[in-house]
Amino acid sequence: MAPLDDFATLRRLADERWTCRQFLPDQVDDATIEQLLSLGQRTPSWCNTQPWQVVVTSGAGTDRFRKELLTHIQSASQAPDFDFPAKYEGIYRDRRRECGFQLYDSVGIVKGDHEKTLRQMIRNFELFDAPHVAIVTSEADLGVYGAVDTGLWLQSFLLGAQALGLGAAPQAALASYSPFIHEYFAIPDNRKVVFGVSFGYPDPESPINTFRTSRAPLDDQVTWYRD
Repeated sequence: MAPLDDFATLRRLADERWTCRQFLPDQVDDATIEQLLSLGQRTPSWCNTQPWQVVVTSGAGTDRFRKELLTHIQSASQAPDFDFPAKYEGIYRDRRRECGFQLYDSVGIVKGDHEKTLRQMIRNFELFDAPHVAIVTSEADLGVYGAVDTGLWLQSFLLGAQALGLGAAPQAALASYSPFIHEYFAIPDNRKVVFGVSFGYPDPESPINTFRTSRAPLDDQVTWYRD
């Protein structure tokens, strides 16, 4: 029965995981963070290249980064290391809009309220008040496959955070200001910023942490060839 029990645990973590968008101020102790990062090191990768490298902030280090990032975005243009999606059409647009409407509804932002929508967008760069952020990069020469492997690392990190009772918010928004991140953390040009992850203990009282996104049925995503 052990394999079935293990699968049930993995399935439960995947089902229960969610994106936290409001954190408590409490710091996560170093031992717990190292435990989480050690799990990430078990992520499989192309030819075992393990292309991810991670910068983790804590305490005053997080506060300084948050403050300087907020100052930077007020006058800088977005310049991600990897191209962002060119457009969202069809089902991808529908899913994106559904998620956005759920988010805005949870905090009472009505359609057309551009001021509050902008304020909510800026919350990304306040790291949702998280006490920690991980900046994750991949080796430039490994291209898209290095980025894919780094995405696998993210899944390990997110499920590990869920298992440890932590909240996490994977954020492409942070990568949209990659030049600043390169300079701030002295990240060399051969490293490409893929995403950031704000993390800590979730605020259970915040309404923005109450909604959960849907998932498409299996038949919409899988094509079977049998016999």
